[in-house]
Amino acid sequence: MTAVEPAERPGGTEPEVLFDVRGGVGRITLNRPKAINALNHAMVQQIAPKLDEWASNDEVELVLLVGAGERGLCAGGDIVSIYHDAKDGGSGSKDFWRDEYVLNAAIARFDKPYVAIMDGVVMGGGVGLSAHGNTRIVTERSKIAMPEVGIGFVPDVGGTYLLSRAPGELGTHLGLTTARMDAGDAIAAGFADHYMPSENLEKFYDALETGSLSAALEEFTDEAPASSLAASREWIDRYYGADIVEAIVEGLRGSGIPDAEKAASDIESKSPVSLKVTLKSLRRAAAASSLEEVLNDEYRVSLASLESHDLVEGIRAQVVEKDRNPKWSPATLADVTDADVDRYFAPLGDTELGLEKNA
Repeated sequence: MTAVEPAERPGGTEPEVLFDVRGGVGRITLNRPKAINALNHAMVQQIAPKLDEWASNDEVELVLLVGAGERGLCAGGDIVSIYHDAKDGGSGSKDFWRDEYVLNAAIARFDKPYVAIMDGVVMGGGVGLSAHGNTRIVTERSKIAMPEVGIGFVPDVGGTYLLSRAPGELGTHLGLTTARMDAGDAIAAGFADHYMPSENLEKFYDALETGSLSAALEEFTDEAPASSLAASREWIDRYYGADIVEAIVEGLRGSGIPDAEKAASDIESKSPVSLKVTLKSLRRAAAASSLEEVLNDEYRVSLASLESHDLVEGIRAQVVEKDRNPKWSPATLADVTDADVDRYFAPLGDTELGLEKNA
């Protein structure tokens, strides 16, 4: 049985999400290829109820998440909309993040196989849609990252949960530098499970409709490439263990290791307050007992970021005007006070996200 249900955009233009049930496979196709399938609120509002419906639909044995086009699964959230919302003091981003984080939690607890094809660019919100699934596939084209500190934001969509559970201090390195992971790195860091050459993807999709997931994985996956990230574990674990960003940078800078010194430079180019909030978020996430607890924390941080100088300035410099010269405030790590950081974690009262731990 095949049922194609496009989630129509206003005005009847090209659907942003496609839903297709065939051969026991419920396929979700993110369908904004010109924007590398950047995720917006309307798309989240379409995916969430469909996933809930398929959870109890016996005709759907597994869910398959793919992105339209050749460039990637999803480049992240629609940050230009967030930029305008932050400038105008609107509430759209708050509503978007609330629904997005609820969806992230639903993906993590989805009982059926949830197969995410993390091909090409997968960043930010794209990680939230894929890396919480129970079957995550990367290819030789995969470029995976949590790049938020580069735009004056902080890793969200459960990203701090994933980063904090990467082996050793790999997640701290990834979160503070915004380094991109290839297929081998993503598997080494716990963001993915299987490596599949992209030339096998279509054959894999066909096999899912005629046989079992385990048989299809066995036939079409291959040994993952070596991870340069894992090969750097020794110096990453040595220098990223501190709970103060300045101490991390100082250690990297004085290491005498070219890759470590480059990491120090990468960190110093990012938003100082975002770096300090990110490190605290990662340490809090490491101590948390559930993804839901972390998402509740991230929602507080995201709403505080919306009112910050650096989020608007970072998006302006990197995406809107593209001068690549953000003017951060506070301007240096030394200028960021404990009070500046603590503000991001302040309780929200009646507007808390309030996700409950999955029993």
